[in-house]
Amino acid sequence: MPGESTCSGGHAQAVPEAEAGSFAVLSAMRHARSGPQAPAPANGYTAPARVHPQLHISGFDPRAAGGRQSLKMELRGMPQDCAPQLSVRLRSELIPHGALQQQFIRSVHGDWRPVFVEFSSRGKEHGQYQIHAEIVSKGDQAQRQWECTFVILVPRVDASLNEIHRTFLSTHKNVRVMADDASIARVSGQGGNTMDIDVTARNAGIAHLDLGAAPGKVDVGYSTIAWDEDLIEIEQARTGPTHPHPTLAASFINAEPEGGACRHIRLFAMDEVCFGRFELVDPEADALLQHFSAEGPDAQGLTRRLSGRHAVIRHGKHGFEIEDVSRYGLLLDGVWPGKNKPVALRAGMKIEMSASIKGIALLEVSAVMPHGVVLHRIDQGARAECFVLLARDTHPGYPVPRHQALPAAATLPLLMHHEGGFWHIDQLTGKETALAPTPKQEKLSRIPAHTRFASDAYPEHWIMRTGATVHNTVGAHATA
Repeated sequence: MPGESTCSGGHAQAVPEAEAGSFAVLSAMRHARSGPQAPAPANGYTAPARVHPQLHISGFDPRAAGGRQSLKMELRGMPQDCAPQLSVRLRSELIPHGALQQQFIRSVHGDWRPVFVEFSSRGKEHGQYQIHAEIVSKGDQAQRQWECTFVILVPRVDASLNEIHRTFLSTHKNVRVMADDASIARVSGQGGNTMDIDVTARNAGIAHLDLGAAPGKVDVGYSTIAWDEDLIEIEQARTGPTHPHPTLAASFINAEPEGGACRHIRLFAMDEVCFGRFELVDPEADALLQHFSAEGPDAQGLTRRLSGRHAVIRHGKHGFEIEDVSRYGLLLDGVWPGKNKPVALRAGMKIEMSASIKGIALLEVSAVMPHGVVLHRIDQGARAECFVLLARDTHPGYPVPRHQALPAAATLPLLMHHEGGFWHIDQLTGKETALAPTPKQEKLSRIPAHTRFASDAYPEHWIMRTGATVHNTVGAHATA
């Protein structure tokens, strides 16, 4: 293309004399400013230097020990062919619930809007804490991923500013030079890709810094607690769903539940899961709720007082949240939150589906994980079903960060949705097993006997819709 020094393959291109005039002058000026390097090509063009993607981190103040912290993260040097919106997932013991997911959005000028992450170091032991960042670009053809791990210092509450600054410099500066008591420090830059130098002169000391011999751009500024982390691109061996049985909704069915276990564990992995009224034909919701009496489910009666779309649970910036979208309202711990006003879920929160009539459907948030939430029924349908909502295509990492869980959820298997389908995670060994409708599920940890996996959240309703013939446990035939 006109004005380009290389082709799409990265090879230098010859340019006719008529077109090379102004570009040759600009290239010569750039070459003169960059110092003595390799001679410029005859056509006046130089191949662009490779730019390494970096994550610039600033805004961190370790002096605020035990208080609220805020990190500002900026992307630099990202390739232009990545998606205009990148998802960033952070994992650390400092972050609430162990993980957080946000979005980098590219502006019309090509730069990226910074992302802010807030956390608190209150109650944390002083020392260094890792923060692992995963940045994912999901394009139309392929997915690209970059990762980096940086360290945050949480000092002692009584640490002085000088101690904090010295600790930071010892871990982030390449060279430290100090001139004290009328001494002289001389530093001469002789090249290298990156030289992060800290020079200090005090008590009549003299510091002489000569960077004339250093090629490339030189940034000189006051020392600050901000730094760049190189982003390493992870090779993506396969594209598209790689799970042997991809699905966004599934269930575990226990033929003989014991000890208060649920017969059905409904699994969902969607951007948002809608809870609503049970309908056998053309339901509006994903998670279908019925009123349960002492005799069992009642598809009519009080069930009709649930809206077709009653509440929506989604994974937002601050974790999983619920929103009332119904005609009849809902109560969160006995209080109506207002319509279309998202509220963050927390362990132990009670959700009553209907603000006007009591006892239609009552749920409790039994676990809040970095990658999902678990809801148990605490009404007459407690033995019938519970709900596990997982973030779509999200790996929680191993070991899985600690999270809040009530006893009802602590006995459930640890699950995730990744690469298009559901996986079982062994909490002792970290082994991951893809879930599919096979008879091998009983060998997995925390999965009781007589349990099978179905790639449908409501397989029993499919039987009712189709009128299929099934066998019961004693071999007699029953037709729904």
